[in-house]
Amino acid sequence: MKEAKQICPTSTLKKVNEGALIVDVRNAEEVAKVSFDVPNYLNIPISELENRLHEIPKNKEIVMVCLSGMQSLKTTYFLMNAGFENVYNMKNGIIKWASKGFPTKGDVNSLEITTCCCSNSKCC
Repeated sequence: MKEAKQICPTSTLKKVNEGALIVDVRNAEEVAKVSFDVPNYLNIPISELENRLHEIPKNKEIVMVCLSGMQSLKTTYFLMNAGFENVYNMKNGIIKWASKGFPTKGDVNSLEITTCCCSNSKCC
């Protein structure tokens, strides 16, 4: 099996600006607290993904996202197994996205945002 392609929030924002679709697999309660504020956005909770797979276009780049990047990684593999080729997982989820100051809606303070997790000054 192929390894899932993982990208950071900065690369995700670039892809979204180029037309990629963000698919957020968090549940409705989590999304209601804080969400991505981007034009190409779809919320399909992980529990509904199998039944709603038809809503995800195969002809677009897809970036799977969640709170921390773990659930979305699982769903990235699920989509790969379902025949999606241009699918990515956003590492570190909306927590990292919000910590970078990228567009969000809702209460960012509800997230456990930390400062840079690495000693590299070019942190993703």
